Amino acid sequence: MTKKQALLKAAEGKVRQGGYSNFSFRELAAEVGIKSASVHYHFPTKADLGAELAKQYTDAFLDALGDPQTLLKNGEDPIALYAKLFRQALINDNKMCLCGLLGAETDSLPEKVQRETKLFFERNLEWLKSAHSLQDQVSPQEALVKAVHTVSLLEGAMMISKAVNDNDFFDHALESMKS
Repeated sequence: MTKKQALLKAAEGKVRQGGYSNFSFRELAAEVGIKSASVHYHFPTKADLGAELAKQYTDAFLDALGDPQTLLKNGEDPIALYAKLFRQALINDNKMCLCGLLGAETDSLPEKVQRETKLFFERNLEWLKSAHSLQDQVSPQEALVKAVHTVSLLEGAMMISKAVNDNDFFDHALESMKS
């Protein structure tokens, strides 16, 4: 792992546990074992790091999903896979969705980070819209409504589960998606 990758990984952990303000370059440098000035070599500003972090997270999340049409052809349920990734983050990693946290803080984020966070949601909604359209065979407008519902339900259920320290709330929300 390069120093840049190590910095992004350390920053992701901090943001997913406490939001954008939950880290400083000095803390990241100490965690990675480099000087604070070296962090600035890779990321001139915290906004640069935050934007790259959100972009990387978005790309990795969507790569993990794959193509909805291919999933359906292989007999897989794309919406269930989408929900599974959220559940894994909550249950296995005990962390929130990075861009969900950033989205909640959007008014106080630098413009670069806001833009990448917005792209996470736009790209996820587009993926879900395609998945719902193919799977449920609904109009593009209905697929968009279902996509918004899916993201909202999962992000909200994740937040509630973390707030009350009870992952059963997330699982109850998943059950409601099946009905």
